[in-house]
Amino acid sequence: MKKIIIKTLLASGLLAGSGIAAAQTACNLFSDDTTTNGVLQSATPQAVGMNPQKLALVDKLIESEVKHGFPGAGLIIIKDGKVIKQNVYGYKLKYDRETGKPLAQPEPMQCSTLFDLASNSKMYATNFAIMHLVYQGKIDVNKPLSYYIPEYSGCDANHQCRDTRTVKDFLNHVAGYIPDPQFFNPKAITQYGNGLYSQNRQLTESILLTKLPFARAAGGKPIYSDADYMLLGLLIEKVTGVREDAYVESNIYNPLGLSHTTYNPLANGFMVDDCAATEVDGNTRGKTINFPNIRTTPLQCQVHDEKAFYSMGGVSGHAGLFSDLHDMAVLTQVAQNNGSYNGVTLWDSAVEKRFTTPLAIDDTFGLGWRRAGNKGERYSLFGDYASPDAFGHTGWTGTVTLIDPQYHLTIILLTNKKHSRYANGQFAGDQFQTGKYAPIINLIYQALPNAKYIGH
Repeated sequence: MKKIIIKTLLASGLLAGSGIAAAQTACNLFSDDTTTNGVLQSATPQAVGMNPQKLALVDKLIESEVKHGFPGAGLIIIKDGKVIKQNVYGYKLKYDRETGKPLAQPEPMQCSTLFDLASNSKMYATNFAIMHLVYQGKIDVNKPLSYYIPEYSGCDANHQCRDTRTVKDFLNHVAGYIPDPQFFNPKAITQYGNGLYSQNRQLTESILLTKLPFARAAGGKPIYSDADYMLLGLLIEKVTGVREDAYVESNIYNPLGLSHTTYNPLANGFMVDDCAATEVDGNTRGKTINFPNIRTTPLQCQVHDEKAFYSMGGVSGHAGLFSDLHDMAVLTQVAQNNGSYNGVTLWDSAVEKRFTTPLAIDDTFGLGWRRAGNKGERYSLFGDYASPDAFGHTGWTGTVTLIDPQYHLTIILLTNKKHSRYANGQFAGDQFQTGKYAPIINLIYQALPNAKYIGH
């Protein structure tokens, strides 16, 4: 069990409408013992050449936004292998889990709070597993998916055939699927064909492998699709013989010494209070959506993503992973180190280069990883200073990870921005600067002595 030392700093002012002081908590998740080799250590910003006064502007912005209604966040910054900032802000729960009404005493965010990573699951579960299996020679991304999963076969009504799609096509998001096949919602999914509705994992797998039609031919510009990563999760399970959650726990998280990264946290030793809450009205978007078995009260320690929760039993290649700041720092450092950490090697530099090399037609995509890019439109969520080769991912619930090899800089911003009221087609948390990611990331880069503005 990790030892966590907490120092609480009360921000000036009150959270609007709550009567509760907005708190910032400085965490001490990593030792500053310089005799410890091969693991992350803490250091001051000055020790790595970063300006602490400019970094303080990050605290000021997030604290101000919490005071004005932003729910909560966790932030870790790593420079040159040193953790130079580790803080949590605001609240993990602001609304009663039973009634959805505002709490008189919101529950503060903690250094060990687990966040629903949403699509960051694609990287820190699915991509990590596939990169490891490529390194071991168990997966060749140039082979058709059907080479590994023979059931993935046949053609749709438009003569688009599954057998022609390679593993690489799914990693690049060019396999041709729609972005969001809502298997769980019979009204939404029937527009794409019959027999596609499912709230059962085994049935959903069968639909993915044999029935889900394509929206276009393979290739061309990437069109981001959850279906791609749902199928990549099935690839991992077919190659390894175990479900994805069991595989990543045994082969990635346990060897790295991680104890707070898991699918289905409530089934794996965690309590509801261990997690940051997400949508206030379940999956109803402010009571504007309805489908069978829909959740209607604040979600906490259950994956928000509907496909993962209803159709895949909480474990899917595209979403479902939960983690905390400590474990995310280690996972991102693996990528910063070209696949190794503290004597554990998951892949080598050749594999990492292959997966982070830009797609020729759109350099904001690698094999799964999102990239800052520079040839056309940059990936705006990574801000205006990230080097073109910076890579990472975002998650719908409010998470972003950015790994910049040029600056030896890693930024992990985990928020529960969807734990806010939904009105007029949007969540309140999405409208804050913290919820947009780039303003926070820009402030962090501006604390570097040599940051170069390259935004468009």
